[in-house]
Amino acid sequence: MTRAAPSTPPRSAPQAQAVGRVLEELDRVILGKPMQVRLAIACLLARGHLLIEDQPGVGKTTLAHALARTLGLSFRRVQFTSDLLPADLLGVSIWDAREGVFRYHPGPIFSEVLLADEINRATPKTQGALLEAMEERTVSEGGVTRPLPDPFFVIATQNPAAFVGTFPLPEAQLDRFLLTVTLGYPDPRAERTLLETGGRAQTVRDLPAVLDSATLLAAQREVDAIHAAPPLLDYLQQLARATRDHPALAAGLSPRALLALLALSRAWAFLAGRDMVLPEDVQAVFPALSAHRLPPRDPGVRVSDVTARILAETPIP
Repeated sequence: MTRAAPSTPPRSAPQAQAVGRVLEELDRVILGKPMQVRLAIACLLARGHLLIEDQPGVGKTTLAHALARTLGLSFRRVQFTSDLLPADLLGVSIWDAREGVFRYHPGPIFSEVLLADEINRATPKTQGALLEAMEERTVSEGGVTRPLPDPFFVIATQNPAAFVGTFPLPEAQLDRFLLTVTLGYPDPRAERTLLETGGRAQTVRDLPAVLDSATLLAAQREVDAIHAAPPLLDYLQQLARATRDHPALAAGLSPRALLALLALSRAWAFLAGRDMVLPEDVQAVFPALSAHRLPPRDPGVRVSDVTARILAETPIP
């Protein structure tokens, strides 16, 4: 089921105006992908982490870089490889002989936006180092727990599992990502523009910082305040039960995933300029939230087909 991307938020509030400018800048760089761009922004507004998966060369890293630049937040990029160690990401304590103490040297994870490029090329041990940071927003090292910046977002890119040198992300790691975005090939018109302009790298470097941390946190508080009526919550529960009872799925949405679906639906309503969640908001984000959370019993079954049937067959209260 294909859902239209919501329009730019109304220009009544400073936060909505800033988010609208972010969307305009991203649409200028990520050609022909308005739905994916808005899903990415909704993910950040809902305080989630974003997983961008597809084959190389379709714009995964470009989208991540463009997001980081327009958000105006501190940004670090880590290229995940098979020899990357947890300490390379989290930091390490080094003995200071002069002072006679261990001094902690923070790693690149201490940034407001962390781009984990090709995350599934790292070993499970290094992948697991992200779990506490993504869930608790803290890092524990040497018996000391340190808070991460607020806001803190992980934007990860992932190559297809069939590619050489990849390690599949465990279910616990996947569940830390709020949603999955797949870019796919550009449409002919966008591809022609890409050929005529000779690439987008320079355009990404020139993107202005439209948001800052204070504006983003204020927008997130507005998203939290968007109303979800009891019948809408009934609809969410019906969708969750449909995934749990579906014969083609080995497991359904967990209660944590259901809370994530509500948060993401509120963010989608915000992008549409409304102060309450409608079923169409849930339907728009449901496939992207479910794509990496619903394991099929048969590897030949496409989860996207299952979620489309669930949306079509689940009545709206």
